[in-house]
Amino acid sequence: MRADLALVGFGHVGRRFARLLESRRDWLSLDYDLECRIVGIATRHRGAVFRESGLDAVALAAQAERDSPIVERGIEAADGFDVITRLGRSDAPLKVLIETTTLDINAGQPAIDHVRAALQAGCDVTTANKGPAAFAYEELAVLAEDRGRSFLFEGAVMDGVPIFNLVREALPAVQITGFRGVINSTTNHILTALEDGESFDAALERMQSLGIAEADPSLDVDAWDAAAKTAALANVFMRARITPQAVDREGIGPATARLAMAAKARGARIRLVASARTTANGVITAVRPVELPEADLLAGLRGMANALVLQTDLLDEIAVTQLGGSLTQTAYALLSDLITIRRRQPPAPPAAGSGRTP
Repeated sequence: MRADLALVGFGHVGRRFARLLESRRDWLSLDYDLECRIVGIATRHRGAVFRESGLDAVALAAQAERDSPIVERGIEAADGFDVITRLGRSDAPLKVLIETTTLDINAGQPAIDHVRAALQAGCDVTTANKGPAAFAYEELAVLAEDRGRSFLFEGAVMDGVPIFNLVREALPAVQITGFRGVINSTTNHILTALEDGESFDAALERMQSLGIAEADPSLDVDAWDAAAKTAALANVFMRARITPQAVDREGIGPATARLAMAAKARGARIRLVASARTTANGVITAVRPVELPEADLLAGLRGMANALVLQTDLLDEIAVTQLGGSLTQTAYALLSDLITIRRRQPPAPPAAGSGRTP
């Protein structure tokens, strides 16, 4: 089955996805009967392109990394919305938007509008952006269902770890009553570096050089990224209908070093903990530095490790741990969602004269 893809957002994650898709091309064809071609790419600063016959996305990724425009004569597109509109006109059996724009913590835009436009154009969607699920999950989920399309976002929380798939596919009839976790790699790396005597600025600079920290690092250290992930988790798992602004939030800074060292001396650890719980008055959410006993699962997370503990009504607590995060893992989440979209397609009718009955 042919799938035409459009990449709106072509930063670190989008470029890594393009390369991952190329490296897994034979695998996708043999195991999933999936022939992918990237027909459109839109960037924030280097232009947008669309070609019905497909683009060399790997070459364009290298071009973007040289700070060169990706626009080529004859295949220019106006912007991401133009790329989405053209994708919607494709005759491919599958048309998928891969949305990886930068998180806007104020309103989740333009990612929400990208997702909405793609669904309205008859495309499936996967996004690594937390904004759509954190600000508009219910609206977009209903729109996707009405249009018979998929709206997936596995890469929005904990990179490629299948948190949302776990609950959706493996925990039927189980109610999520709360959760707590360490879900921001940058701040966890900084906190463990502080425990080892490193400076706050040096630890943050390393995460920026690896492309792990958000483009605006204040989103990480001021806990906005974790708040967006908390809102997304609460909206999807607990029908919270909140935005990141509703999350009780406290970040970390250079002054946290003293607290981290003092906690370590007491045999404890400081971790930036995201949490949600169901109460009679609704879902209560928070992200803040918390001192944890050394025996706590979350206290033992070092470096870029993450973990999420789901509290359930039938299975008590379920913990999922990721011992390291990277751009490849986030790109893999997009690939995983793409395969999920393929699996949701109805089987092809038997060929004429095959002798098989449907």
